[in-house]
Amino acid sequence: MSRTHSPSIRMVAARAGVSVPTVSNVLNGKPSVSPDMVERVNKAVRELGYVVDIAASRLRSRKALLAGVVVPDLTNPMFATFVSTLEHAARRDGYDLVVVSARNSAAEEADRLTNIRSWRPAGLIVIPCDGAFAERLPTGFAIPTVLADRIPDQPGFDLIAVDNGPSAGAVARHLDDQGYRDCLVIVSRLSITNVRERWQGAQAAARNMRLEVLEIGIDDADGLACVHKRLSSTPRPQAIFCLDHGTALLVYRMLDEAGIAVPGDMAFASFDEMEWMQLVSPGITAVRQPVEVMAEQSWSLLSRRLRGDVSEPVTRRLHCAVEIRGSTPRCLDPQHRGTGLTEMGGVT
Repeated sequence: MSRTHSPSIRMVAARAGVSVPTVSNVLNGKPSVSPDMVERVNKAVRELGYVVDIAASRLRSRKALLAGVVVPDLTNPMFATFVSTLEHAARRDGYDLVVVSARNSAAEEADRLTNIRSWRPAGLIVIPCDGAFAERLPTGFAIPTVLADRIPDQPGFDLIAVDNGPSAGAVARHLDDQGYRDCLVIVSRLSITNVRERWQGAQAAARNMRLEVLEIGIDDADGLACVHKRLSSTPRPQAIFCLDHGTALLVYRMLDEAGIAVPGDMAFASFDEMEWMQLVSPGITAVRQPVEVMAEQSWSLLSRRLRGDVSEPVTRRLHCAVEIRGSTPRCLDPQHRGTGLTEMGGVT
């Protein structure tokens, strides 16, 4: 995707017809500048979309270069692991990170993308809220950017993601092979591209099993009420497949509170393995994403861009692993629970 150059302080000075020091004085709020010049400079700043350089002194000194990271939610364990791994990789190359959260809001993500430019990061790594990332880029955006995890609707971005469809398909195929004929697939938002890919992968893989999708949002009480209503109706689904770990935790708690036994009354599986899924009994069948590898490769790709690589945008899809545990098999020897590991997917 083509990028234009960000406006400089010299461009502001030329547009306003004043000197660079005058622009600097206006931006720093010094009282020595006449009201007429203040108005001219501020008008030029607005017209050009100039962003005040908060980190200029740091960058000039070369003591610490900065890179920016934007994630949907820092309370999400997956994103926290991603940022932690990214921070370690960045520091090896002499970079510090500016990390901000969009709070699962597209509007806040647009605001964060605008405001983070004031730090003058050398590059950005972004896990977008959804596929419409390109629509939220500010005018004049010219920062090397790598997207991770969630797939943009528009091409032209560097992207490190996983094989969502094949991995979700492997779980659906496993449930089908176990003889389950009705599966409720619970998702947060189908507008999130990787969730949508998982749903499509499950649909493609199920042969004899009927799939029903239920979209419940993120932290949405009405969505949870819909799950409760569905589980209270008859006939109940024979299996549940949650397509992200946050949804999985909420639904698993609901099953426990309702006295619905897993897998005796209902099979249960999840995309996004978390530690608790290995600790409950029986363990939860889940797709494990290579979060640390995704972070390392995201930084490696951004580093190439920062060193001047201008080749065509790169897309990489990483392997996921599917852990088959006791929450799904109808007939599984207890001594073998939790030991089934199947590698899925590929890299493109």
